Amino acid sequence: MIQNPLYILTVLCGLIFISEWLTRNTFLKHISGALLVIILGAILANAGLIPSASNASPVYDTIFRYVAPASIFYLLLGVDLKQLKKAGLPMLLAFAFGALGTGLGVMLALQLIDYQAVFGENYAAIAGMMTGTYIGGSANFNAVALHYDVVRDGAIYTGIVVADNIVTAVWMLVTLSLPAIMMKLRPHKALIMEGTHQSVNDYSEREHVGPLRLGLMLFIGMTAMLVSNLLAEQLNIPSVLILTTIALILAQLKVIQVIPGAKMLGMFTVYLFLVVVGAFCEFSALVEVGENAFPILLFTTAIVVVHGLFLVVMGLILKSDWSIIAIASQANIGGGSTALALAKSFNRHDLLLPAILAGSIGTGVGTYFGFLVAGIL
Repeated sequence: MIQNPLYILTVLCGLIFISEWLTRNTFLKHISGALLVIILGAILANAGLIPSASNASPVYDTIFRYVAPASIFYLLLGVDLKQLKKAGLPMLLAFAFGALGTGLGVMLALQLIDYQAVFGENYAAIAGMMTGTYIGGSANFNAVALHYDVVRDGAIYTGIVVADNIVTAVWMLVTLSLPAIMMKLRPHKALIMEGTHQSVNDYSEREHVGPLRLGLMLFIGMTAMLVSNLLAEQLNIPSVLILTTIALILAQLKVIQVIPGAKMLGMFTVYLFLVVVGAFCEFSALVEVGENAFPILLFTTAIVVVHGLFLVVMGLILKSDWSIIAIASQANIGGGSTALALAKSFNRHDLLLPAILAGSIGTGVGTYFGFLVAGIL
């Protein structure tokens, strides 16, 4: 029964629904939906209700091969590079310094642990994954992980996801406190940008999708994946890099921007992918990760701490608006959504849209830097 493809898909979709409902309506709202679907997938797999890594279903292979790249493509369709000038030079500069700090953090963090013993042969890929995710978010994380097949090492992958969620949550608290603390220690004049008092309604998560537009969006995604796979065979380069490039080019076209459905498809496909990641995480493997829990947490923490210290030092040198420094850091570490939440908490309406757009930069370029670091190592 548990190997029946229809049964497996039914359960996977049900877990996505349950995770979303729990994170919206219960005390679990403080846990990310991505982490929750992984946990639920792991619980059901270890309970024998769905296949696990040791008896993996062909459905899982299909999801790894097709659904995961689709999630990356659809999430990247929300990146509008033409609007990045609205973020202003101060936000872009702070974001760039934050990305540089992340790169330095990854290199230094590797020196703090026996990375070959902890991560095995995947250490370079994991360094690239963390570079990507701490420059612009989980889409970059998954792109690198997918190419290097790190996702099949379910225990290590899940351990990194858990550590990432802990560090990201703590860093949200740090950046919330940063402007108030730094204004007492080194007060800098707040910079009010011009031309950024725009509504964020254009970035609403509500998408009205009918069969016509849904079919069109699916056609675009599948065509992009087909083209990227064909070109990858001819050029001998990772197909996910070609897919990322195609997505970024299409995202700049007005005719693509007005088609709804990309965000919905992106979120659903990434959740479907993560449920399978959870299913690959057997408890016997988690016992092995338990021994490496501290090194993994130390690794992720060190990256973010170095990132933060570097960004604060640059803020001191340039006498930057501390709210911009904090929001840029969140755009790096947590992505556009957490950066937006930070701008709202600071009551800086002038920084709402720049926060989203700065996050878009990271989503757009993080994959490239992730592959760069993985390749160098």
